[in-house]
Amino acid sequence: MASEDSEELTVTSEVHHFSKEEVIDGSSGAVLSRFDFVYPPYMTSCEDSKIMKAVTDADGDLQVTRKNNLHKKEGVVLIEHQSATTLDLVGEQVWRGALFLADFILHHPEIFKNANILELASGVGLTSIVAGMLAKKVVITDVDRGDILTLIDRNVERNRDLMKAEILVKEIDFYDHATIDESYESLKDISVIMAADTIYHNQLTDQFFKTILRLMSEPPNKTMYVALEKRFVFTVEDMDTVAPCYDYFLDRLDWLRCQNLSTINWTVEEVPIDFKQYFIYEKNRHLVMWKIAAELK
Repeated sequence: MASEDSEELTVTSEVHHFSKEEVIDGSSGAVLSRFDFVYPPYMTSCEDSKIMKAVTDADGDLQVTRKNNLHKKEGVVLIEHQSATTLDLVGEQVWRGALFLADFILHHPEIFKNANILELASGVGLTSIVAGMLAKKVVITDVDRGDILTLIDRNVERNRDLMKAEILVKEIDFYDHATIDESYESLKDISVIMAADTIYHNQLTDQFFKTILRLMSEPPNKTMYVALEKRFVFTVEDMDTVAPCYDYFLDRLDWLRCQNLSTINWTVEEVPIDFKQYFIYEKNRHLVMWKIAAELK
């Protein structure tokens, strides 16, 4: 990962080693990747399960055919993304935390089934698409920078038959809360918020937590799940390998739980990560999940 003041440097997600990609003609650096997964047992027996199968056409190009098949146990999500980006556009790649959160969603239908869900900093939309398999509504959001919102739209359309939820794509900019006001009607019934791999420099982390506070101060009561990967670096100052961005994330968690105590009861806890893996990627010990719940008084 590049340093926070070196946006001209190029970074590449490790996830790309585990996906099957093909280059998209006419779009610089863009690829279409197949993310295979195993359906949880509760989804293979449901009447409304939408099962899919990836195939190639006569020219060998990747395309998707989907059909209802209660005996099928494997599926695929097709995602267009960049193979490498500068640091300010990392949301146009797929990161390990997104697949980790997708696993969590599939493993916990009691949380996500028929829920109204908001994803912050959604990137290419993979996690929201998985949530759309269970939820009533998913609001997919990111900052309107580069091609990210239209990229999300394209990925939603590629996987439309997989999802049962109403899908909305909106802008939420952590640095401009007017974007929250502009989407009020879409957000007023949200009860579950989620985010994956949004922490990579401290200024962004500050704004991320201010956005969480703003959203969770409004009814109804909300629960948020944050998935991220600790990223370690060696520093001369510490003479050790440390995860400074994660340490700062923990500091901001402590800040959040002290805010608006007259109107909010906060519950903040780390979630066990021993849930089943459904997607293909390297699930390592540096992946963590946090639950933040706000009960309004």
